[in-house]
Amino acid sequence: MNQMKPSIPQGTRDFGPAVVVRRNYIFGIIRRTFEKFGYAPLETPTLENLSVLTGKYGEEGDQLLFKVLNSGNFLKKQKGDVVKEEVTPDDLLAGAKQVLPKIAEKGLRYDLTVPFARYVVMNRGTLTFPFKRYQIQPVWRADRPQRGRYREFYQCDADVVGTDSLLCEAEIVLMMSEVLNGLGLTDFTIKINHRRVLSAIYQALGGEGTETTLFTAIDKLDKIGQEGVEKELREKGFSDDALGRLFALLGVEGTFGEKLERLQAAFVTAGVAPENEEGYKGLEDLARVQELLQGFGFSQFDHLDFDVTLARGLSYYTGCIFEIKINNVNMGSVSGGGRYDNLTGAFGLPGVSGVGFSFGVDRLYDCLDELQLFPTDATTTTRCLLVNFDAESETAVLPVLRQLRDAGIASELYPEAGKLKKQFQYADQKGIPYVLLQGSEERAAGQFKLKTMRTGEERTVSLADALAELTK
Repeated sequence: MNQMKPSIPQGTRDFGPAVVVRRNYIFGIIRRTFEKFGYAPLETPTLENLSVLTGKYGEEGDQLLFKVLNSGNFLKKQKGDVVKEEVTPDDLLAGAKQVLPKIAEKGLRYDLTVPFARYVVMNRGTLTFPFKRYQIQPVWRADRPQRGRYREFYQCDADVVGTDSLLCEAEIVLMMSEVLNGLGLTDFTIKINHRRVLSAIYQALGGEGTETTLFTAIDKLDKIGQEGVEKELREKGFSDDALGRLFALLGVEGTFGEKLERLQAAFVTAGVAPENEEGYKGLEDLARVQELLQGFGFSQFDHLDFDVTLARGLSYYTGCIFEIKINNVNMGSVSGGGRYDNLTGAFGLPGVSGVGFSFGVDRLYDCLDELQLFPTDATTTTRCLLVNFDAESETAVLPVLRQLRDAGIASELYPEAGKLKKQFQYADQKGIPYVLLQGSEERAAGQFKLKTMRTGEERTVSLADALAELTK
């Protein structure tokens, strides 16, 4: 039999124990923050019907959906069809939209928000509104793999539906800052904008092109720069005059409040009518979010930026939109989100507004790893190793192992008698901080030796002293 070289699909990764422990450290901080703000946990299936997923993420998003082939012989005509022979190649070439339902009805979820909207509609009779949920699960995108961008990755979502209150947007900013502070990240920017502000900017350009074209191009500004965005928009029919007005509006500067005032003045100059609620309502919403944060006593306004260029590519956003950038790491955004007024409407429940955001754990991990922000104890689950001298020693320390674990101390006994050097090496390679030894002399005296692996210090202690040290 030929041996196959093992491999995994491109854009996916294995996670060893040390990495998983670090990832769980991130998950823990995010989960505790979500629950602190009243969000309840939820899980949805890996697979969703393509009818649920398609048309929610824009044309580019639809192209990145992983489709799952139907089981069985999907090329065979189904029972009851008029013709009962195999589908011909001409049938397959008739068009992807016609062929796709014949070969694939399901797909891997692209994000957690659309499945959440589907869940809300299916369970609306049992939910209490406003409904707040958080969800920590993997998602899949057929993207080009690169650092910080994978085909399989985890998202940590928090969403609330059933309320228009901008209190939710303010609390999103609070949760974002609390998680980042909890992870030890200090050089970050929480960007906020409003889709209605972007719509007003589009109106100020005189109606050239389409909003979707404009938003998609602006969303690439930090990747391809102003020149690249101008080139793309020219190809889509925007004039040089319109582009000049666009970047004049996008270029407003100042503090959060100053940008609000200056953009409002710029709208007036650009001819956006005062009775036009789009842009002005967006500015009012952002001002209200600022006011609510001030009421909370939010102290990190230096990290909050009203970024007029923030567009967010997903087409279902309708209100405030968010994004987080870690400034001292060359990485894309680590979080994003926004308000969506009618996402549930696609499933037959119109008029239910929602707002939410998501952390990308994989990018957060890379940031913390590069900045060396993981705590030293965030690489192992075992705190103490008990040495196994011989069969008599093994039997004698079993009650000790039980006491350590009863005290909440993650502990293990080396599974077989062996040389001390080998057991110390095991503890060192696993990052176990303490080793507890009880040879025949210590056992006779009712004592132990506790070795601190980091320093090599070894001292004689009682079991009570060992417990006290290990529970610090």
